[in-house]
Amino acid sequence: MELEAHFPTTSSDPDTPRAATTAINRTLQLLLSDDSDSQIQAAKEIRRLTKTSQRCRRQLSPAVKPLVSMLRLDSVDSNEAALLALLNLAVKDEKNKVNIVAAGALEPIIGFLQSQNSNMQEYATAALLTLSASTINKPTISAAGAIPLLVEILRYGSPQARVDAVLALYNLSTYSDNISIILETKPIPSIVDLLKTCKKSSKTAEKCSALTESLVGFEDGRTALTSEEGGVLAVVEVLENGSLQSREHAVGALLTMCQSDRCKYREPILREGVIPGLLELTVQGTPKSQSKAQTLLRLLRDSPHPRSELQPDTLENIVSNLISQIDSEEQSRKAKKMLAEMVQVSMEQSLRHLQQRAVVCTPTDLPINNCTSEVSLK
Repeated sequence: MELEAHFPTTSSDPDTPRAATTAINRTLQLLLSDDSDSQIQAAKEIRRLTKTSQRCRRQLSPAVKPLVSMLRLDSVDSNEAALLALLNLAVKDEKNKVNIVAAGALEPIIGFLQSQNSNMQEYATAALLTLSASTINKPTISAAGAIPLLVEILRYGSPQARVDAVLALYNLSTYSDNISIILETKPIPSIVDLLKTCKKSSKTAEKCSALTESLVGFEDGRTALTSEEGGVLAVVEVLENGSLQSREHAVGALLTMCQSDRCKYREPILREGVIPGLLELTVQGTPKSQSKAQTLLRLLRDSPHPRSELQPDTLENIVSNLISQIDSEEQSRKAKKMLAEMVQVSMEQSLRHLQQRAVVCTPTDLPINNCTSEVSLK
């Protein structure tokens, strides 16, 4: 899912469609006037009208070009009013997103990323976050040189700008050609820093994890993550405490690393105490998380190859093997507790499955001996 920025405004939509149409026509006339104060007033009104109304966003689409022209004026007030109006016009409106970029908005917006005015920097970052939600805009935004500047915002911007920058980078990373460009700007230290400080269940952590998963598909990304102090640990903490989607991205990142070079990345991953979190994922994660967690557990044990028939290649045996290698008493205790819980949950799930099969096989209107299979529960 692509992300967009949202800014609070001070007023609500017009009460009726007729009132909205009247306000829209008046506002468009005002915007086309030669008076800068009137243009600013019109831009603020557009921001108000398009706060939540999709209909107003469509009807006010002719305002895009005049507003983009205002971005080029040597007036902070005009720039700010126009940028916020364009931001609201673009939210949840694909046509407006594309038209804003086509009208030449990227050049001034990217210029605002380098502004000493922190407000304009924040608004420009939010605008790129929203515009980058459009698949059509992704290569254009990258070609305009936005990615290195977004990474700079991620490093040094205000808290809100840093969050919007990483979300914009995530949006851009879903266009595959952009991933290598993002990686060249060395964003991983800043992503890790944001991961360390943000709430692990937040949307920010989810998109940081998703971006990290994409970046570790490259050797430079894997090296950067393991070289950054606390880099692998930050991913493990998301795996343990993140949302379901965040945890899926986190385990995906670690699995990608281990699959690329098990000998190189097995120890750095094990060292951060990943086993308890992986055990929990095998029974409580999404279907993808469960599969990835089980695969990663197999790769993390002494030998990634199946054991002999005397020691079947069950998840419990794999985990027992891993626990025996853990040096930390606390980590070993947690892993053993998680293994016991995992086995208990697995038994409960198996019991429920058997009971469901029994119910399916013995409908009330059929005799029991018509069942194709029978299960005895003790």
